[in-house]
Amino acid sequence: MTESETKRAVLAGVLARAGQEGFTPPLLVSITHHEVFAGIGELIAFWSAEIDAELEQRLQGMALGTLPVRLRIRLGVLTRLAIVGPHKDAARKAAVLPQHLGQSAESLWHSADILWRAAGDSATDLNFYTKRAILAAVLSSTTVAWFGDDSPDERHTAAFLDARIDNVLAYEKLKARFKQAFSTPPSQPHSGNAS
Repeated sequence: MTESETKRAVLAGVLARAGQEGFTPPLLVSITHHEVFAGIGELIAFWSAEIDAELEQRLQGMALGTLPVRLRIRLGVLTRLAIVGPHKDAARKAAVLPQHLGQSAESLWHSADILWRAAGDSATDLNFYTKRAILAAVLSSTTVAWFGDDSPDERHTAAFLDARIDNVLAYEKLKARFKQAFSTPPSQPHSGNAS
């Protein structure tokens, strides 16, 4: 068994129990008696990387190019939640761990980057960073809403996500209007010289 396979096996064992027991060092030790992971923080970082790898693979298999960008992003976020779905209780417990808080921003940024690239974004300027920062915030707030959603088909989460995307699009339109306003030179007054 390769190191990656061993890590996946340990992760599966931990996730099967973490929803009830939480992410604790004794749980990790009970699953493996050798140091596959340096600790819970490293295990959660590995889990995040596994989620992103599956997300990227699933998105590559979808015909996203036929959809408006808004729907590409929506589908991407909901796909990520669907991947985590079987371990929702474990994810909820991981989200409040001190070890996870430090990694969370980096993990969300990486997921946002995958989502934007799958959506066809090719920005290389400041927009590259602002788009990912905004989407990471949308992903974070939607995940928190998802944790508390027990509605049929998790429709409250989808509605929450739609509202966040609407907010982002409204912001982008406002930003475009400001950009246009400040990039258009003011009209020059006509001189009133009479000949």
